[in-house]
Parts: sequence; C-alpha cells; structure tokens
Amino acid sequence: MIYRLLIIFFLFTSFQPAEKDPYIVVLGIAQDAGYPQIGCNKECCKKYWDKKIAKQKVSCLALFDPVTNQKWIFDATPDLSEQLHEADKLQKGNLSGIFLTHAHIGHYTGLMYLGREALSSKEIPVYAMPRMYEYLKSNGPWSQLVSLKNIKLKKLKADSVIKLTEKITVTPLLVPHRDEFSETVGYSINTADKSVLFIPDIDKWQKWEKDIKALVKQHDWLFLDGTFYKDGELQDRNMSEVPHPFVQETIELLNDLSSTKKNKIFFIHFNHTNPLIDRSSKEYKEVKSKGFNVGVQGLKISL
Repeated sequence: MIYRLLIIFFLFTSFQPAEKDPYIVVLGIAQDAGYPQIGCNKECCKKYWDKKIAKQKVSCLALFDPVTNQKWIFDATPDLSEQLHEADKLQKGNLSGIFLTHAHIGHYTGLMYLGREALSSKEIPVYAMPRMYEYLKSNGPWSQLVSLKNIKLKKLKADSVIKLTEKITVTPLLVPHRDEFSETVGYSINTADKSVLFIPDIDKWQKWEKDIKALVKQHDWLFLDGTFYKDGELQDRNMSEVPHPFVQETIELLNDLSSTKKNKIFFIHFNHTNPLIDRSSKEYKEVKSKGFNVGVQGLKISL
C-alpha cells in the first residue's frame, strides 16, 4: 500500500508544470525620492502618515529566468535593500546584474549598498551607457565600488542587443531627458514570444525620435513615465523645468489606439503629488476607465 502511494505521489509531482517562462515583477512605482517624500506636509503624503496609503518604493523592475536561476534588476534605487529582499523571496540565488537608466538619484544611488560598508558584493555586473560608465568609474564613491571589485561595469551601446540567456535579450533605447551627468535610456526586454518596454523617465514624447505609438504596437507591455498627472501639479515650481509627459498628455496622444493596445500601458514613476498613487482617487478611476493601467508594486508578468 505504501509502495503504491509513493508511486502515485511520484507521478503526480513529476507532471506538475514548473514555472519555466521568464517573468517581470514590479518592485517600485514612485519617483526618485519615493513616497512619502522628504519634507512634504501636504495632503498627498499625509495620507501615508495617517495610514491610508502604503509606502511606495522607487521605480524598479526585476527580471527572472527560472530555468537558469538568474535575476536582474532595472535601476538601483535608494530602496535597493528592500527590493532585493522581495526579489529573493520570489527566486533565491545571486543577483546576475543591474541595468541603469541614468544618473538621477532614484536610479543609481542604491549601488552604495553594494560597497564594503554594506553588502560588499563581488563583481556584480552593472550595465551602463558610455557617459554613465565613465561617471561611475571616475567619481567617488562609485569609483571605489569599481576599484574594490564590488561591481563590474559593462558598457552598453544604444540599440545594441544584449543576450542574457537563450531566452532573454535586452536593448537600451536612448531617450531625451535632463542629462547632467549621463545619457538616459529606457529598455526593451524581449523573449521569443513577449516583450516589455520600460521608460521611467523621458521628456515630452514629441522630443523623441522614436514613435511611441509604433512602440506600443511592437511591445506586449509598456511601463511608461507617469511622473506627473497634469500641468500645475507642482504649485510652487515651474513645471517646464521638469518636462515629463503628463499622464493626461500621454492618454490624449494614445487615445485613438484600440482598447487592446491601451491596456498594454502601465504608468509608473509617480511623484508624491501624483493622485494615481491613491487607488481610490477619481484620477486613478479615470485612467482605468479610459482603458489604461496604473503600475502597482508586486505586479507579475510572464514572458
């Protein structure tokens, strides 16, 4: 009897479908300074202190390949410690690499946790465009990460395909942005069957040489810059100084797409003032009613 039960158990477990497809998980949705934001005493951040809205970590994606047991993250944020913990809960194993978009504080400063004062990592590959590569190599404290071999810099080239595994490729795409210290890129993440576009930061879509509508058609999911919901959101600052495409502008630009194509789009990288952080807001409901999506932490997409 015991022998028969063992046979049944073996057959049952042997034919359970293991997860083999690569997948993406959203590890953060906030703008560089996170949510709540330092020094903010307005109603938007008061909702966190009043325990009405949870903390939102800084914009970040994780990419997993269960077959090779590898994982990568896109941007090293100030929330890197928590985000790597979340990634480890999903799949054990060392971090296989970090892809950086640019040199603004929410997108690379998490590298500091890889140094000898913290993780003291061993040659974690860090993929960066040429200016970003030189910036990290030539300026402290980042240069110490290189000299101590905590990280191993990998130079990228725009529109050049990087083959990570037999199933996964990544392509950096230059985008217009405030490039004080480095270029800015988004990433196209591809398998043979599916593709994801990640553009957390960009200036107005009209400044880009690429056609965002064409990219919507070419990708299965898109995580797009949703930093500000509308003009005038920063009442004490000239918003032309931070020329992100407003969510309202992106919706208007893409509104003639089919409902299926609109549904591919997830807004991400929200400033603390953006009402889309609050899923009970009328703005959140309006975006959803128009067929678009709003990024949430923990969202998983199979590739």
